[in-house]
Amino acid sequence: MLSPEIAGTFFAAALVLSIAPGPDNIFVLTQSALYGALAGIVTTLGLCTGLCFHTTAVALGVAVIFRSSPTAFWVLKILGACYLLYLAWLAFRSGAALARVPENADGSAHGAATFPGYGALYRRGILMNVTNPKVCLFFLAFLPQFCEPERGSVPLQVVLLGCLFIVATMLVFFSVAALGGRLAKRFNASRRGQIFINRLAGLVFLGLAAALLVTGQ
Repeated sequence: MLSPEIAGTFFAAALVLSIAPGPDNIFVLTQSALYGALAGIVTTLGLCTGLCFHTTAVALGVAVIFRSSPTAFWVLKILGACYLLYLAWLAFRSGAALARVPENADGSAHGAATFPGYGALYRRGILMNVTNPKVCLFFLAFLPQFCEPERGSVPLQVVLLGCLFIVATMLVFFSVAALGGRLAKRFNASRRGQIFINRLAGLVFLGLAAALLVTGQ
């Protein structure tokens, strides 16, 4: 088990890392600015589900494959970049209606049939996180530093650390989603604002895809 000192130090470090600007919190901000705070929260839950995948991979030692195999690393990078480019294409082709926040009881927006739905936003969060090999490598390098073999099972400690990191991420990203929701109310007040936020989201996705491709292992 983790000592209280280690758990507290790790949680503080995780909070700082979550606050630092990066692809994930930018992704949450753009989704909540497009569709409202709830959409950002759902996207965050998807990203955190992806973190569960990476935590499990590190605990089981699977992540070592991506660290030692350049081919596996590059394949995952290309898949992740392709998905981000797909999201950029969707954003650029979207009109004003796509940016409306859902208002009906079934989650659809008045006059906005193209709203992707919360299930789609949740899946976007999962795919963006799972197809980013840097997250897996980061966990592989970061989590073991806080493990103490003399205190018991290292895989169990990795899982507990991953859970603490997820809690820290949710606290920060939910705040980001609330900020994005306020932006959504402002931009959704006009057709020009809706189109602007869609184009901005497209540029963000393009930038994230380029950053994923050009950075090395």
